[in-house]
Amino acid sequence: MASFPLSVLDLSPIVEGGDAAQALRNTLDLAAHTERCGFHRYWLAEHHNIPSVASAATSVVIAAVAGATRTIRVGAGGIMLPNHAPLMIAEQFGTLESLYAGRIDLAIGRAPGTDPVTARALRRSAPGDIDTFPQDVLELMLYFRAPPRQAVKAIPGAGLNVPLWILGSSLYGAQLAAELGLPYAFASHFAPAHLMGAIEVYRTRFRPSEQLDAPYLMLGLNVTAAETDDEARRLFTSHQQAYVNLRRGMPAPIPPPSDGFMDTVQPHERVEIEQTLSAAVVGGPVTVRRGLEDFRRRTGADELILVAQIFDHAARLRSYEIVSQL
Repeated sequence: MASFPLSVLDLSPIVEGGDAAQALRNTLDLAAHTERCGFHRYWLAEHHNIPSVASAATSVVIAAVAGATRTIRVGAGGIMLPNHAPLMIAEQFGTLESLYAGRIDLAIGRAPGTDPVTARALRRSAPGDIDTFPQDVLELMLYFRAPPRQAVKAIPGAGLNVPLWILGSSLYGAQLAAELGLPYAFASHFAPAHLMGAIEVYRTRFRPSEQLDAPYLMLGLNVTAAETDDEARRLFTSHQQAYVNLRRGMPAPIPPPSDGFMDTVQPHERVEIEQTLSAAVVGGPVTVRRGLEDFRRRTGADELILVAQIFDHAARLRSYEIVSQL
């Protein structure tokens, strides 16, 4: 495990009794902590109108995290491109790369990262226009390449090396990443049903590009580590509760752990939790090591990006620390 890159996916979680300001301070603290622990990259996710997520202004948070760290790669996991003009994203990430050269990643997805009403408030295109995503990706790539006769240039951005990734939770993103020859990050931490199919599509259809000679696959994995298996399972109930609240149409800040929570849900909810959050490693050090090694062996991932939706900030810091010590 020592030579295998592990990274962090952070949604700047807002917890019950807390607020966005505290969540963002915790993000800066966690970023510095995971950098010291040796994690490879630190990504922030774009979501809107979700009471448990403080990273909506993703580029701004990335700038703060990059400024609070020195060596860890920092980026978006990801930017939901249909919410934005490609030129503006090129300028934003060109600015980030200009300030923090050699440390910035840009992973992009095609989902809105929110509900339909909020998507309209973002001035997002109508749902029927979602198939413009491949063209938007190509336009974004063009701004970074900046051919000499290009009329509109991203300043800053033109000519800068900002590694581009494709995000996905279905076969669509895998196919696009393969065709464009880009690294692919799959959201197995909440869409495990399509995991193996997406891996096969990406690897078998991959075409080398200027950015990448061979497929590079990063997979999302929920990881909650503690001193014992029982304590880790207790901490993980916060994530389970947050998921159930979202599915019931009642999104809320991350709740504190609840002993025996799974015994209180409806049978169909239990099945859905177990399926949706099946890409999870929860336990003490021995259990976590075994789980990480098994997931990597089963998928052949080149890198894992870990998600830890833990209520207590100190416990969240400790969870990533335990993983790093494996």
